[in-house]
Amino acid sequence: MKDEISTTAILQHSLRSGKKCFIPQYFKGGSRMKMVELKDWEDYLALPLTSWNIRQPADVDIRPDAGQTGGLDLVLVPGLAFSSQGDRCGRGKGYYDTYLQNLTKTQAVPPMTVGLGFKEQIVENLPMDKHDFKIDVVISP
Repeated sequence: MKDEISTTAILQHSLRSGKKCFIPQYFKGGSRMKMVELKDWEDYLALPLTSWNIRQPADVDIRPDAGQTGGLDLVLVPGLAFSSQGDRCGRGKGYYDTYLQNLTKTQAVPPMTVGLGFKEQIVENLPMDKHDFKIDVVISP
């Protein structure tokens, strides 16, 4: 999204380096999402755009969730604001909070979570609720 750091170059480099890469697939009605594997860069470019201008598989494009096929090592977590303590403000739907909480319960080793934010998005404190997921590291220019 325009107010978030673009991860397109990271994704493209990772795919070309032979890394397994996963992207979110959001589902309407609730905060359900899963992380699905991309085959390659062309697979990514062929994905339709959502109303949020995000490329993701269509609902009829059934792909397994990484949480059920071996898990994830690293998750880049989007946000509107971050604190250096790992607090994060998302867009209020709870997609990442819910997904990451479930992943930490099902994976033997939880994934490293990294927030990428512009310097203007880094604040000293953010209000957090009990359902909000605290991320491990925040990276900013």
